[in-house]
Amino acid sequence: MENEQARVTEVLQLAVKMEMEGKEFYRKACEKSGNRLTADLFQHLAKEEEVHRARFEQIYEALKRERKWPDVALPTGNEKVLKTLFADATKELGTKVKANESEIEAIQMAMEMEVKSYDLYNSRSEESTSPVEKRFYRALAGEERGHQLALSDAYEYLSDPAGWFTKTEHWSLDGA
Repeated sequence: MENEQARVTEVLQLAVKMEMEGKEFYRKACEKSGNRLTADLFQHLAKEEEVHRARFEQIYEALKRERKWPDVALPTGNEKVLKTLFADATKELGTKVKANESEIEAIQMAMEMEVKSYDLYNSRSEESTSPVEKRFYRALAGEERGHQLALSDAYEYLSDPAGWFTKTEHWSLDGA
């Protein structure tokens, strides 16, 4: 049991560190952004990282007091916010969007960060013996996966706007 408690604490500390680093990364990337899509996306993700960090710290404090995983509210996905943000930006920017190389690199780095977070939370959901902890990490892994998919979509759009519109809007080139 003590071994499990030590593992829980270790993962929580790692998660807090990762979320803090993610927030700082997104904050800096937002400041350097040259278009609405990346600025809004990075700003939103920085806020999400802060919410995650605060939740982990609450859990950590509750574990210290009660010595068991608290019954915390599950993360609520903000996929609709990301979809709306993306739809509004692509509508405004169209196929003429220009992304600088540092934005593309930031998106690639962010995707890697989100995959690492997903992997950590997903593996913890599988390892945990507590049903409450399992549900929490499973929900959080889903959020991280959603972030990664949003970043991937942004990467595709900014790398090839016309191709992205063709793929997502199913534009036809049949001449009819």
